[in-house]
Amino acid sequence: MGRAQLSTTVVEAAVGILLIFAVTTGFVLAVPHATDGTTQLDAYARDAATVLANEPPRHHGATRLDEVTASNASFVRERAALRRRVDRILPDNLLFRIRTPYGDVGYARPAGVPVGVVRVATAHGEVTIWVWYV
Repeated sequence: MGRAQLSTTVVEAAVGILLIFAVTTGFVLAVPHATDGTTQLDAYARDAATVLANEPPRHHGATRLDEVTASNASFVRERAALRRRVDRILPDNLLFRIRTPYGDVGYARPAGVPVGVVRVATAHGEVTIWVWYV
């Protein structure tokens, strides 16, 4: 009785097709989803908050953020210095706004653009930092 056998060429072709399919599927499933850029902007906001939350104060308080949230007088005194410091911390292609319990520092937030945000609790209240691309 004769026995049916697949030729080696057919088996190699089938294995090759399965291999190509597996690699293609891996690329399709492994590609990250596109984002609107807020992930990187959130990272910039966190970086700025981390620097300010660990930086010594200019006059009194535990950190720079504690100092600007201690009182209205402290905020008014430190507002310009805080703005200059954050301008130096962030890359040139970013703008920012910082909200404290006593007022805001930075630029007006535009509508309709991706914005990164971080909130930091201090002993005297919450500080919110927003950043966006110019």
